[in-house]
Amino acid sequence: MHRFVRCPRAAGAAALCVAVVAGAVISALPSRAAAQSWGTVLPGTQCPAFPADDVWNTPVTGLPVAADSATWLASMDASSAFLHPDYGPSGRKKKPYGIPWQIVAPSQPLISVRFRYASESDPGPYPLSASTPVEGGSDRHAIMVNPDTCTLYELYDTHYHGKRRSTAGSGAIWDLDSDALRPAGWTSADAAGLPIVPGLVDYDEVSSGTMDHAIRFTAQCTQQAFVWPARHEAGQDDTDCPPMGARFRLASSFSLPASQCSTMCQTVVTTMKTYGLILADNGTNWYFQGTADTRWTDTEVDQLKQIPASAFVAVDESCLMVSADSGQAYQPGTTGYTDGCG
Repeated sequence: MHRFVRCPRAAGAAALCVAVVAGAVISALPSRAAAQSWGTVLPGTQCPAFPADDVWNTPVTGLPVAADSATWLASMDASSAFLHPDYGPSGRKKKPYGIPWQIVAPSQPLISVRFRYASESDPGPYPLSASTPVEGGSDRHAIMVNPDTCTLYELYDTHYHGKRRSTAGSGAIWDLDSDALRPAGWTSADAAGLPIVPGLVDYDEVSSGTMDHAIRFTAQCTQQAFVWPARHEAGQDDTDCPPMGARFRLASSFSLPASQCSTMCQTVVTTMKTYGLILADNGTNWYFQGTADTRWTDTEVDQLKQIPASAFVAVDESCLMVSADSGQAYQPGTTGYTDGCG
């Protein structure tokens, strides 16, 4: 696992951020546009996890409850389920649960990848190598960030076999300075056609006391539909199940005592109240994803298992949409938000 340092949010043009990448030290200058709209910053880089006005980075505390909220919650057994962090210690110190991602040196060679779903994948090439960490389990996500261009590369079902024989199920390339979404109907490295990185619970963010973006999570049953900002469905013919992209918010009244929920735990709880969860993939109900990081402890993970799914509601975030093909969202206090959501 690569260790990342957190860069300052409002660094000046001459500021440097140093990251350790596969044993080598690189310096990442601020991205070409991020300085004018800082939102979430990817730890170890000067790159935004998409612009500050992106839907991932937009609070949902003022949004109305979705009309189908109760139905969707029932389909996910919310009355008896508790949230489950899908990351943390695995019993093998160097192989924690979670989704790993890698900062690649700008000079990292790019290779071609053959895709099973080529018609919905960005052809690349990708900075995939033998040293790229690949998620354990069946999804085999491989995620790479070029800190010089602020380009995010994400692959699903990744198998590295050298320059000409590497394969993946699907792949997507994202400009982290842009709100652009994938074409409607396209998958990504995720079933919802969304990026993965901006929805991960990251150790550096949580330990800093601030995590200002929505969190990615899964549900066992999803319907054959998607709602903005999702672009793809992978569900079944059951409209009682939530669509990909559905967003859920933790009740503002919910609390856990400090004796049962540390400062890091409280940070995640606050994030769920403010930014909520975005349904991004099929999987076990109420599992939410974080980075594969050896620094997570059993206590930091287990405390979050006390959050009941029944304390959530689905919210209607359609009023945030500026354009169907963009992740840009109206922000609280702006005219668009006040007219449609307030």
